[in-house]
Amino acid sequence: MTPVATKKQTPPLYRGVSPWKHFFAFQRDRQAFLRKAYKEAGSIFSIQMGPKKMAIIVGPQNHKIFYELTDTKLRADLAYVFLRRIFGPLGFTASPEEYQRQRPVLHASFSHKRMAGYVHIMQEEIRQWLDTLGDEGEFEINHDFTSVIQNVAAHSFMGLDFRNRMGEEFWHNYSILGKGIDPILPPGLPLPRFIRRDRAKARLQKMLRPLIQERRAHPDKYDDFLQDFVNARYKDGEPMEDDIIIGLIIALMFAGHETTIGQAAWTVLQLIQHPDYLQKVLDEIDQHFPYGEVLSLTDLSKLQHTYWAVMETARTKPSADINMRVAVEDVEVGDYVIPAGWMVMVVAPVGHIVEDVFAEPFDYDPLRFAPPREEDRQRYSLITWGGGVHKCTGMTFAINEMMLIAAMLFQRYELEIVSPKEPKSVYGVGAIRPEKTIVRYRRREQPLGLHATRDTSAEESCPVPHQDKAECPMPHSRD
Repeated sequence: MTPVATKKQTPPLYRGVSPWKHFFAFQRDRQAFLRKAYKEAGSIFSIQMGPKKMAIIVGPQNHKIFYELTDTKLRADLAYVFLRRIFGPLGFTASPEEYQRQRPVLHASFSHKRMAGYVHIMQEEIRQWLDTLGDEGEFEINHDFTSVIQNVAAHSFMGLDFRNRMGEEFWHNYSILGKGIDPILPPGLPLPRFIRRDRAKARLQKMLRPLIQERRAHPDKYDDFLQDFVNARYKDGEPMEDDIIIGLIIALMFAGHETTIGQAAWTVLQLIQHPDYLQKVLDEIDQHFPYGEVLSLTDLSKLQHTYWAVMETARTKPSADINMRVAVEDVEVGDYVIPAGWMVMVVAPVGHIVEDVFAEPFDYDPLRFAPPREEDRQRYSLITWGGGVHKCTGMTFAINEMMLIAAMLFQRYELEIVSPKEPKSVYGVGAIRPEKTIVRYRRREQPLGLHATRDTSAEESCPVPHQDKAECPMPHSRD
């Protein structure tokens, strides 16, 4: 007798708080709420958000289903309607067909050849900031890192002239635009912050359109990220539309600085809080990056302890903490089925505390990424930058920038946290940052007798340690 197949159930509703309170618990502290739910409900559960249910799935095998079904049974563009209102239909806010059309153009500007130039721009901008600090003093880490990282993004993506002429006005409107991001409320509601968002977007478009026209008229005058977009052709030979270029600029400037600020700040703060590991970083900096030197990609790849520190911060303090999809068909995950129409989420701060993957997951331990441990070797275990077809285009750019900020700051200064002594995370404009934190600095005495081993073959090297050489030119895209 043939057994009757049992119909799978939907993921169980988390009952740690009453369903009507899920929304408020999520808004108040989504990381704490979802970690508690995971500990009590397991790796597959659901929460109630207003009239809708959302499935939360945790662990590399479940993450694999999430990312590998993206743009088929699971749609990113339907989940990020609130971002399409700001950026337009591009990247993960575009339909799968349109994204495939755009993808080669999006990836071209993050090529390995381009990255060597970006690394020099990063050092130039970081050095300009450090030169303003003097021998000792204090700074608020979010404020100063925001300025540096915005300048890096403007200089790298738009060119030095744009960085110098339009930076302040651009970022003022940009901050208004960012405050209009809301993943819960319908983006077309006539709310004051949404009205201000749309007006700021119109002002940004007005600023950028003449710039694109100038680049089209004089394509040989410029060689930068923006010019790559202006020169780009789709596979059918058609040029990229002005509105798409404007949307890309706005989106990439957001991705290129907003999430990086929080993780760069936390990288430095966590190193200050863990002096034993910081000493490993300092020894490495003194050997390979003596004061006054300029790093190539080859040299940057030698700062392995700095790299592992950046990766541990990415695990413990991910700025972009949630990836979302909408199921357009029923999706089986483990013993459950997620019905069509449900929202599906993977949550980095939850996925990164799975004990079967990360030993002692609540401990700060950058060496978990070093050989022979390499706890992130299982695919989709570390999801700070997403995964699959929409993995972050600028991942390598961001890692290089965070490494350089930490290396150049600790190269020059001894640092201590003034207040608060134990900073907490707060939710910023679509990303997580440390709360307002004052850092005191004093110039280090430079060690004598150490010289970096120079290698001029930057074009042949890999931008981050332990990345397979064959994968170096392949960019990744933001989820």
